[in-house]
Amino acid sequence: MAGYSGKPLSAKLGLKEDVEVFPVGAPENYRELLGSIPDGVRFVEELTAATDLVHHFTASEAELAEALPAYRSAIRPDAMVWVSWPKKASKVPTDVTEDTVRKVALPLGLVDVKVCAVSEVYSGLKLVIRKELR
Repeated sequence: MAGYSGKPLSAKLGLKEDVEVFPVGAPENYRELLGSIPDGVRFVEELTAATDLVHHFTASEAELAEALPAYRSAIRPDAMVWVSWPKKASKVPTDVTEDTVRKVALPLGLVDVKVCAVSEVYSGLKLVIRKELR
């Protein structure tokens, strides 16, 4: 299945061969949303130092504020965290916006480097550890 904008979501997220993905709160059709998945991609249920990509879905700023510090302290310097939240047009109740994600992430030393449409319901913001902190 092609991604929301024609490009597979897996490519938008930067999935490559042999990457370990830790999805949190992902919709049931997450793997379908990803489209083509590169060989060797592993989906895990626990965050470890081997995790390359965390993809956190949330509609709650409080939940995000609790989760991001744990991700920040657990991920390797070259890992990434994608945060996805319901778009306003989706009519899903949420207190999360792109600015909310930045407000929570920036004080932790995480910076946003990319935004994308994840689906008709979700937007996503890619966070990485600030270069001078790696």
